[in-house]
Amino acid sequence: MQYLPRCCTGCYKFLLTLPQQARCNMLQLQKYTWLIDTIRKAGKISLEDISDRWERNKELSDYKPLSRATFNRWKDAIFSQFGIIISCQRSGGYLYYIENPEDIDEDELKKWMLDSFAVSNLISENLSLKERILVNKIPSARNHLATLLEAMKENRIVTITYCGFNKSESHKFPIEPYCVKLFENRWYVLAHNARYDDCRIYGLDRIEDLEITAETFKLPKDFSASEYFSNYYGIISDSNIKPERIVVRAWRGHIPYMKSLPLHHSQKLLEDNGEYADFELFLAPTFDFIMRLLSAGAMIEVISPESLRKTLKGWIADMYSLYVNG
Repeated sequence: MQYLPRCCTGCYKFLLTLPQQARCNMLQLQKYTWLIDTIRKAGKISLEDISDRWERNKELSDYKPLSRATFNRWKDAIFSQFGIIISCQRSGGYLYYIENPEDIDEDELKKWMLDSFAVSNLISENLSLKERILVNKIPSARNHLATLLEAMKENRIVTITYCGFNKSESHKFPIEPYCVKLFENRWYVLAHNARYDDCRIYGLDRIEDLEITAETFKLPKDFSASEYFSNYYGIISDSNIKPERIVVRAWRGHIPYMKSLPLHHSQKLLEDNGEYADFELFLAPTFDFIMRLLSAGAMIEVISPESLRKTLKGWIADMYSLYVNG
């Protein structure tokens, strides 16, 4: 069983919390991703150069070279676990390269995981700078994520003890975990709650205890995690709020931010005249999307629909009233 890392950093602290076998598995996975990333960045590279770079990575290699036998073993394991083909170009000096890079670029989870480990490996090589590298904590990643993924592999029902925000006491109940999602530095699980016969979102950091049961469930054949969230901004999914065409205007200073990091996968540029740029989106304007718009302050304006403009006006008026007499 493989475990996903905390996003980007903190892998070594995370490792210390895992059982010995899980720790070994994750360290091995980290070595595989190091090799993939090294070849990806180089384009084409000889085994000698790979071994030199490996030897310089003291955290992983302990200053020992990478033998051909070990390299071949890792190459086979990488194909088996990731489907990534490391091939050799014999003409010009036996250079290794990724034969199918599209398998990484087109798979969001695989790319995220490899990029996360690559950054973690990079930081581990520069631990002398640890006082000058600042990261955000993900409070729920290591507590229950591994157990949930294990349950999801076999479609097993899990029993959780859960205490939601603004709740005075916790409750214990079974859920059928459909998928997990990372959003704004928190992990969430989308699960079917049999008691209410609907799907609900639970924050992993609000789970006090989690146990895998012997009972299994059937994941709906037509369920797709990406499709389920495709019309939403974050993790709030409300069937009462329908997706609609939304036009937002970003003023000059915020235009490059909107272009480089779209608010939603549906975002399209309609016009950019230098002073402002209008973007079209198609999604449900749920609470978390409204909070995202408000966080941009006067740098973003909702042009349409009028109903969303009125909603933002209400929030802004309430905010103004908090400060008007201050």
